[in-house]
Amino acid sequence: MNLISALTAWLVNTIGRMGYTGIVSLMFLESSFFPFPSEVVMPPAGYLAWKGEMSLTLVLISGIAGSILGALFNYWIAVKLGRPFLLKYGKYFFISPESIQKADDFFSKHGHISTLVGRLLPVIRQYISLPAGIARMPMKTFLLFTTIGAGAWVVVLTFAGYLLGEHQELLKEYLHVITIACVGLAVILAGGYYFINKRRKKS
Repeated sequence: MNLISALTAWLVNTIGRMGYTGIVSLMFLESSFFPFPSEVVMPPAGYLAWKGEMSLTLVLISGIAGSILGALFNYWIAVKLGRPFLLKYGKYFFISPESIQKADDFFSKHGHISTLVGRLLPVIRQYISLPAGIARMPMKTFLLFTTIGAGAWVVVLTFAGYLLGEHQELLKEYLHVITIACVGLAVILAGGYYFINKRRKKS
């Protein structure tokens, strides 16, 4: 707890010094290969907005922009390096061209819901861009659903810090509830999509 408190205090000071550029940079890291937890970035930024030291609107824009840039970085890496690597060396990892084609087909049909749901899940949110890039999911679709998923996460975390105000010691408890709620929402979205898809096939 002391370590978390110290880290949160350091982040508040760092974001306060670097401003919106700091939020973009840290959220870029959170969405890319460097799993920097957004839970210790956006709530402190929301707290600074509550204190009147930052603009709430610009905090949200910065957080979402950083998340999108990080996701695009992973997507680009997967397209430029991941796919050629798997096509050339995948057989050594039991990944055949046929399985890559299946991934292409899956993301062509279900990439939008996969990206949206993936952005709501812990750990997966950082890496959902990689299979999307390997499968060459259409960029417009990827951007749209990444923005929706990342935007929802950023808004929730920012408002957690903003609404708690001076009671930041309650943040850990609220983050636990928020994470469970997001996982629940992801399950509902995936389940709803599955049943709608199933009914369409029957009709």
